[in-house]
Amino acid sequence: MNLEEYKGVYVFAQQVDNEISSIAFELLGKAKDLAKDLNTEVTAVLVGSGVKGLADQLAEYGADKVIVVDDPELKDYRTEPYAHALASVINKYKPEIMLVGATAIGRDLGPRVSARVATGLTADCTVLEIGDFPLQAVPGQEQLHNQLLMTRPAFGGNTIATIACPYNRPQMATVRAGVMQKIEPIKGAKAVVEEFNPGFTPDNKYVEILDIVKAVTETVDIMDAKILVSGGRGVGSPENFKILEDLAEVLGGTVSCSRAVVDSGWKPKDLQVGQTGKTVRPNLYFAIGISGAIQHVAGMEESDIIIAINKDADAPIFDVADYGVVGDLNKIVPKLTEALKAEIAAAK
Repeated sequence: MNLEEYKGVYVFAQQVDNEISSIAFELLGKAKDLAKDLNTEVTAVLVGSGVKGLADQLAEYGADKVIVVDDPELKDYRTEPYAHALASVINKYKPEIMLVGATAIGRDLGPRVSARVATGLTADCTVLEIGDFPLQAVPGQEQLHNQLLMTRPAFGGNTIATIACPYNRPQMATVRAGVMQKIEPIKGAKAVVEEFNPGFTPDNKYVEILDIVKAVTETVDIMDAKILVSGGRGVGSPENFKILEDLAEVLGGTVSCSRAVVDSGWKPKDLQVGQTGKTVRPNLYFAIGISGAIQHVAGMEESDIIIAINKDADAPIFDVADYGVVGDLNKIVPKLTEALKAEIAAAK
């Protein structure tokens, strides 16, 4: 493999029902940073049917070029045709870096594509940067520069691993939703659009979709919330979440929770914050009755302001909190809610 042939930072621009997923914009933001360090361009790979019209959106969020693979066989996500499409793009255009969102689609697609193009894949990354490999120079071993260093939690979040793929290309990673930041859209931006179709011949690996049933949920996506009131096992019971819901209602926020709450069956998985849940970046995050295990902190530490309420003064959550209150949440939270109600009423 001639590594010098591989250039550019590529992003798989996931779309569902001809609507680009938020993770694609997040990856483009990070891709621009990486491309700047490598003095190269950002290319989005848009796969689907009738999707060419979405290219301008990708340009507004940082794509210099958009490769469109458009075919009726790609109308709905299916493993075989999508893997064929993306692997064919990689084999033809030879990207140095290929980023895929760690969504349900990306976690299925990424490993299959990496196997087809004979490269490695680092899954569920939370940090990406350009640097040297090995990280520290080793006597007698060449230190390679401008490598993609891919960082992800390992061993249940108890350690952090930084991984490189120095001898194969592309360097591939799936990236957790919510951990990278979108850029402010560049209104009116245009990208170079190139259409590419490797040809699709259905065979026994092409599954037939009989029906698509869309789940209906009344819960707000906590990744979009500006204010989150999050509860942990310390809340005590599912009924006790009512006091958190009252606080969230006054603030115009949303209730979320820790993994312990989900494991106990108190709240649905959609509301879980943390390494095995969702990564959130609200303007204001209340951590109530949450001890602050590393797995939870990994999902909320980028919040603008963190307020912790816990009866244990030594709880790790206070290490990441901007403000902390030590005491009984059953007394503190209702008083806080009433005080906020009074303030809001006085301001009207």
